Amino acid sequence: MIAEPDDDGRVQSAIAERGPTVLRIALGAQLRKLREESGITREAAGDAIRGSHAKISRLELGRTGFKERDIRDLLTLYGVVDPAEREMFLELARQANEPGWWHRYSDLLPSWFGTYIGLEQAATKIRTYEAHLIPGLLQTPEYARSVLSLGYEDADNDRRVEVRAKRQEILYRIDPPVVWAVIDEAALHRHVGGPRVHREQLQHLMKLAELPHVTIQVLPYSAGEHAAAGSSFTILRFAESELPDIVYLEHLTSALYLDRRQDLALYLSVMDRLSVQSERPDRSLEILAEYADRL
Repeated sequence: MIAEPDDDGRVQSAIAERGPTVLRIALGAQLRKLREESGITREAAGDAIRGSHAKISRLELGRTGFKERDIRDLLTLYGVVDPAEREMFLELARQANEPGWWHRYSDLLPSWFGTYIGLEQAATKIRTYEAHLIPGLLQTPEYARSVLSLGYEDADNDRRVEVRAKRQEILYRIDPPVVWAVIDEAALHRHVGGPRVHREQLQHLMKLAELPHVTIQVLPYSAGEHAAAGSSFTILRFAESELPDIVYLEHLTSALYLDRRQDLALYLSVMDRLSVQSERPDRSLEILAEYADRL
């Protein structure tokens, strides 16, 4: 829920603190709720803002920015006349239009990945399975540089490493997300960047695992067949009730964002099974140490 204004009339919103991407989605969901409660079709709402039903759909899904004129007209159409309530929506719309830090790197980042960063920054729980590499959120700068150089060979690699390092700041903020990573043993065998870089990466994982909100498990070869064989994915969960869990699947030139109930149920089930098949966190740290000692 979007917070009510306090006694001083100031806008208070926990959602606003979680970044513009999530704020757009949450505000869009509130507008959709108002429209549906008013019994107004998308077509009629589109006409009211001199647009189409497709534009209303994009607004309600949080896939576009908000124009104040459109928000004012929609609120009037939906019967929201209280000045304080209207100003609350307008202030949230202004904050939703503020660019996130990753927009400074928009010349490097495809739009689909910029969306993911916004969601990652706002998530309260991140569960990820990685079949081939150490998850990006847990990579050292040198490991990240080696990974990124596989796909890019240009002068911007330093900035790409900066993006990865900036993403990782959420691990050390006052209210960090819970991060639960399952890493296939195959990723421990793959010496990205050479022995030194790989050893430092494994040691970095052991250090991260000391954080109370970070859990790392190794899925060993001995686990045999498993439901996610060859398919890496991430599940993001948010504090806001307006936002469903999102499954993120990344490809070389695109990504999928799944939020249908049946898709979420499948991936949550797979993640739970992977966690059961994986070594316990304490044993996983021993495995990481064993691999690091061999290098």
